[in-house]
Amino acid sequence: MTRIDDESEAVSEPPRGARGRRTALIALAVVVVAAVAVVGALGLGGGEDESAGAPPRTGSLVEVVRATLTERTQVDGQLGYGTEIPLPVKATGTVTGLPEAGTTVKRGDTLLRVDDRPVVLLYGSLPMYRDLGLTATAPEADTASGGGTASGGGTASGGGTAPGAGTTASGEGKTDGGTGGGAASPSAQPAPTGTGAAAVTELKGMDVLQFETNLAALGYTGFTVDERFTDKTADAVERWQKSLGIPETGRVGIGDVIYSAGRVRIGRPGVRLGEAVAENALTYTGTARKVVVNASAADASWAVRGAAVRVGLPDGRTVRGEVASVGRQATAPEGGSGEDGSGQGGATLPVTVTIEDQKSVGRLESGPVTVEYVGREAKDVLTVPVAALVALAEGGHGLETADGGFIAVKTGLFADGKVEVSGSAVRAGLKVRIPE
Repeated sequence: MTRIDDESEAVSEPPRGARGRRTALIALAVVVVAAVAVVGALGLGGGEDESAGAPPRTGSLVEVVRATLTERTQVDGQLGYGTEIPLPVKATGTVTGLPEAGTTVKRGDTLLRVDDRPVVLLYGSLPMYRDLGLTATAPEADTASGGGTASGGGTASGGGTAPGAGTTASGEGKTDGGTGGGAASPSAQPAPTGTGAAAVTELKGMDVLQFETNLAALGYTGFTVDERFTDKTADAVERWQKSLGIPETGRVGIGDVIYSAGRVRIGRPGVRLGEAVAENALTYTGTARKVVVNASAADASWAVRGAAVRVGLPDGRTVRGEVASVGRQATAPEGGSGEDGSGQGGATLPVTVTIEDQKSVGRLESGPVTVEYVGREAKDVLTVPVAALVALAEGGHGLETADGGFIAVKTGLFADGKVEVSGSAVRAGLKVRIPE
């Protein structure tokens, strides 16, 4: 028993010399680990990564690319059908029929009724300035028999010389055409006077050609479309008048038709039923929706006829548009022009933008929109994201390269979140850092 206890005691309690050596080894390992950690933290290690000498940089790398930058600017506009224009109503009388506002009227349709007669829309650029129809001319009166000098005076009835003029018959001093005193014989029958038929004059002119073109377009035929209003034209007019339910006269009055360039959209009437026709009895616009922009007169260089623009609709969609016209007269605001010269509050010019694809607008008829146009453009230039620019201590802008260096650059056009850059050290494909 005594021996076993001695062995157990010998195993559980090593000699003091062994314990000391183990404690020393542990302490040395701790020192080595600590030293390695310090060396790693200071970047003094001898690893293969040569860049480990600098602290790691944050931010993503992007390449300098060659591209085209386009500066786009938005201005406010108003969608609608344009300014309402008075129709040149030349009929006189009482208004007995009016269309509803917003109605579309095409060739051959009735615009309004005056004295219960329709005023019809036709297409053309020449206004109606006279009645159209055949004109009857009275013939010249013929010289009547006996209008000449009686026989005995040397002139026979009918203007000829009387046979035996100056001789007497039966010793009574009578001629064969009448008495020597020049009186006609009671038995003589004078020729009828004014028996010639009335002459018909055909009207000629470009207005006739314009009207006949419309008449043929409405389906009426049997005449030649030219500048002459003939009896065949009158026949076609009578058939047209019959379809309108008006007297078939074959003539077109100055107030019977109104010409326009095409279909019209009726605006707000200027009169009421029962009132006399006034100058602004009825207004109209075109049928195509368009955009009107009051552009700054100081910054309207973009507004060139034919220039392409983008129209932003209230629902977020965009459609293509084109500048159709630019006003020539600037309008000053009530508050005067801006002092900064930026056009804010300054004079404006009306710019009309047309939309070719009317279906792309949908059912929207009016409302506020935006018009986006191209201002400046830089083609085939070196570009980087604007976020890659850094301010240099010596002034100006620069770019940080992938290795942590900086190069100075000159900036150009800013557009679409990118910027044009140039400089001796800048090239396409160069990687630069966007700092975080």
